[in-house]
Amino acid sequence: MPKVSDTHRAARRRQVLDAATECFARQGFHRTTMQDIVREAGLSAGAVYGYFAGKDDIIEAISAERHERERELIRQARGLPAAEVLRRLARDFLGSLTERDEQKRRRVGVQVWAEALREPRVMRLVRRGIDEPLRLLTQVIEQAQARGEIAPGLDAQAVSRAIVALFHGFVLQQSWDPRVKVAPYLAAIEAVIDALLAHRGAAGKKA
Repeated sequence: MPKVSDTHRAARRRQVLDAATECFARQGFHRTTMQDIVREAGLSAGAVYGYFAGKDDIIEAISAERHERERELIRQARGLPAAEVLRRLARDFLGSLTERDEQKRRRVGVQVWAEALREPRVMRLVRRGIDEPLRLLTQVIEQAQARGEIAPGLDAQAVSRAIVALFHGFVLQQSWDPRVKVAPYLAAIEAVIDALLAHRGAAGKKA
């Protein structure tokens, strides 16, 4: 029997994850069955179960992929001036929400948040996904404070949580109402960033 290549396995695994995302976004995590995912993927049940034992494993894989993308976006922005870091992160995180596929993935993410309140395994998954980005973003804020770009009296972790909350809040609102526009919200976020950095100009005038 010919050996299945890593590329082929990765493509099949991607096929299953995309099918599951489609099902979860359309009918919800609990109402979706493994049979639904098998049907959506267009694969045999054996092929799907060869990659994932069940829905919990699939949701963990979907979440892990998203969390890694988010961590990488923050890593790539580190070391830049605070204004550029925050604007770049706002554009990267919010800009993708104009895409239909990303909206579906985020709808699934909202379901994961709800599931975390009743399932400890999912809560651990959610915490892993938020704790590391928060740590990285807090480092960015602390470095900006050390350079005099952000007011030093602010709690760096609290600033980071506020920034993350602005993104999570929009994801939730867009899940409720897909008509919500990204561009005006992004403009409002950039105004918030300008206000966060405004103390520099005031300090310079006093000097």
